[in-house]
Amino acid sequence: MRVMAFDYGTKRIGIAVTDPLQIIATGLDTVHPMNIIDYLKTYFKTEQVERFIVGEPKQMDNTPSQSAIHVKGFVGLLKKTFPEIPIEMLDERFTSKMASATIAQSGMGKKARQNKELVDNISAVILLQSWMEKSAFL
Repeated sequence: MRVMAFDYGTKRIGIAVTDPLQIIATGLDTVHPMNIIDYLKTYFKTEQVERFIVGEPKQMDNTPSQSAIHVKGFVGLLKKTFPEIPIEMLDERFTSKMASATIAQSGMGKKARQNKELVDNISAVILLQSWMEKSAFL
């Protein structure tokens, strides 16, 4: 079964998934928060997901950032709507900067680096890859 990761934002949610063998993380989509539940219900008609990974926004001093309250609400909505799917939180510090750097290194132009949807999508992939690496050592 797949694992799905979310880079939550109040304007967009970047979504990434693993392949069924959980070897490769791939960007899936970027969805407006108001549409996320319908999007997931449609996705689950054809795919099975065993776990959600949600980026946990933190400050440099390890305290919750300003957006943490929104992420907490999103996690509550996921728990209520999909109670059978466990949720893990994972520190998401630097994922957006890493995503922008990845886009720059890929040779894409400045316009691609400024594409917030692409940055959010790649941030979700980086988050999921981090979780996969961490899980491999447990």
